[in-house]
Amino acid sequence: MKKIKIILIAISICFLTSVQAKTFKISTAAPDGSYWMKQMREGAKQVKKLTDGRVKFKFYPGGVMGSEEVVLKKIRIRQLHGAAVSNGVVQRYFADSQIYTLPMLFRNYEEVDKVRNLFDKKIIQGLEKAGMISFGLSEGGFAYAMSTKPIVETEDLMKHKVWTPTNNKQAELTLRSFGISPIPLNIGDVLTGLQTNIIDTVAVSPIAAIALQWHTQVKYVTNIPLAYIYATLLINKDEFVKIEKKDQEIVRKVMTSVFRDIDRQNRKDNEAAFSALSEQGVEIIQPEGKTIDKWNMKGKLAREEVTADGQISNITVEEVEKVLKLIRNKEN
Repeated sequence: MKKIKIILIAISICFLTSVQAKTFKISTAAPDGSYWMKQMREGAKQVKKLTDGRVKFKFYPGGVMGSEEVVLKKIRIRQLHGAAVSNGVVQRYFADSQIYTLPMLFRNYEEVDKVRNLFDKKIIQGLEKAGMISFGLSEGGFAYAMSTKPIVETEDLMKHKVWTPTNNKQAELTLRSFGISPIPLNIGDVLTGLQTNIIDTVAVSPIAAIALQWHTQVKYVTNIPLAYIYATLLINKDEFVKIEKKDQEIVRKVMTSVFRDIDRQNRKDNEAAFSALSEQGVEIIQPEGKTIDKWNMKGKLAREEVTADGQISNITVEEVEKVLKLIRNKEN
């Protein structure tokens, strides 16, 4: 009889543990009140409702949990369960996730959309194999050179103090291939860096420049898309699988829908932000003719250097280049 009671108690404990609420603690550099945060909070409300409170989210916006390196450490030791991060952070888990950010890979958004339709799933699967659950990629947009002095020719870059994200080897290699000695800073230190002239040039999307207030410190934008950037929400897989399978499905469905909406909206917001930069007095520089050819050549050399260094697998690069070649052949 005593053994039966012990077994029943053990079963009860297991049952109570299995239905215990799980709160995912998520860090992000996105400012509170931004479209990103509004959408993620709305998704969290839906998840809480659909799981009857078994799954919740607690967000730490505005980079309050520290630099990206600090956040990754906190995820490893389970102080955090995940983060909404830029593509540079995603590289730590799956190197080929950086295929979209190869310098000057895409000419326009039409090419981006066609390639993403084929390769987004591969990136998400690669991240999951590495132990991180992603709910889809959200467009950050094209990064443009924004500076305090005009940049027209590629040689102009060598006269500038150019920012690079800390511990982003691909970005560093790219800049060095342009003849630049980049200055690494955490994202949270960039605005101060611009204000104090530690740096005078950043490569960033229009929407990010405005959201982070970097646009207040620059005077020029060179209208050449240097790289395509994105972000995603990552949750540690070991923590994610602790919730019931039906709840996992709910979280995946809701948050995937959230990031699909963010992805679409960011395209519109970037187009509006580019116009807003001009309206706020930032001069748009438009290189032409042979100057653009020189930029494209530099971009090609930079892509080759990044690939040769092993930052991205040759197979993935060849697959994407093959798709782009087919797209461009149809256009000509």
